[in-house]
Amino acid sequence: MVLDHIGVVVRSLEEGISQWCDLFGYRQNSEIVVNSSQRVRVVFLSKSDSLTVKLIEPTGPVSPVFLFAGKGGGLHHLCFRCGNLRVQIPELEEKGMKLVVGPQPGEAFKNHDIAFLMAKNNLNVELIDTEEKQGWSGGG
Repeated sequence: MVLDHIGVVVRSLEEGISQWCDLFGYRQNSEIVVNSSQRVRVVFLSKSDSLTVKLIEPTGPVSPVFLFAGKGGGLHHLCFRCGNLRVQIPELEEKGMKLVVGPQPGEAFKNHDIAFLMAKNNLNVELIDTEEKQGWSGGG
């Protein structure tokens, strides 16, 4: 497994994009995508020789990150890319991780399956098995 991106919850994608671009030199590297099953809007930001950042905005009060965003947001998850989601999940469960959201299509990943697991110390982990990102413009 390799670290693919970090997920950061923000109240507003537009404000988050501006902050990450102005403060840290990132640039928007994907279109804004609505993930209907997670009830969020997301966008990927990139910077040469740096880790990809996914900003996450709740679409309304039923979003699982709505309360977190209301408190100011912040680091939400680490996303690891693996060879095969269906093989990796049971291996992680055997090591004590709890499956929170089972495999389901992720619109931000061109409908490839994503899953969320929780490790000790409240480490929220997204798991993917693709490099594809919806609307990704390539480059760093």
